[in-house]
Amino acid sequence: MGFIFSKYMNENMKNQQEFMLMNTRLQLERQLIMQNEIRERQMAMQVAWSREFFKYFGTFFGIAAISLTAGAIKRKKPAFLLPIVPLSFILTYQYDLGYGTLLQRMKGEAENILETENSKLELPRGLITFESLEKARREQSKFFIDK
Repeated sequence: MGFIFSKYMNENMKNQQEFMLMNTRLQLERQLIMQNEIRERQMAMQVAWSREFFKYFGTFFGIAAISLTAGAIKRKKPAFLLPIVPLSFILTYQYDLGYGTLLQRMKGEAENILETENSKLELPRGLITFESLEKARREQSKFFIDK
């Protein structure tokens, strides 16, 4: 009689462990999907911000370029055209970020760094471990207990 009960308990425990494993896996998959959704939304907001900034900066650049060109012609001083050069770099960068391929190039470079220059990504003192966290927690609790 005890053997049948024990067998039933072992089978029940095994089913419960499988259920817990499946549930944990499902929860992890949901977390990964949620984190990816958040990342995609943040990236979309960054691209949208860049596009909006490009529109405003493009308007400013156009007005500044026309004004500086008119001033250079009127006063016969080509030095008035010098601010157009750095402003055009900023405008080009914003265009590339908002409408061009800058994000794809950045992604490719990041993948290259992850593959070939892995050592540059290491944390000082290595990865955080449970032991190092416990040591820090104990030191803090001693600090607070002494006071």
